[in-house]
Amino acid sequence: MNAKQEFIEHVGTKEVQAVIVMYELSYGEPLKKIVLPKGFNKDNYNEFLEHLNFDYDDGFGGQELEGTIWYTDGTWSSRGEYDGSEWWEYHKRPDFSEEYRLMKAFR
Repeated sequence: MNAKQEFIEHVGTKEVQAVIVMYELSYGEPLKKIVLPKGFNKDNYNEFLEHLNFDYDDGFGGQELEGTIWYTDGTWSSRGEYDGSEWWEYHKRPDFSEEYRLMKAFR
């Protein structure tokens, strides 16, 4: 899997606010970190994508990528992993009224 292509496909049309990606492609290799800070410009974004342009094994085995993508609408994505298989997972903030209703039901 190419990390850059996976990132671009996952983000789609969502507006990115900031990103941190950490990876270790070989066991024992130092953990590497790629950061796209808040307030980035187009050049920063392109440089970030170039650093992310590498292939990794997204199948079974050890997890190779970790990280978080923050979006301007308050949602985020994090890395999911099961038995070595990995992917980006998109998260929305729970609806407050539903969470509040559930909290009151357990009092």
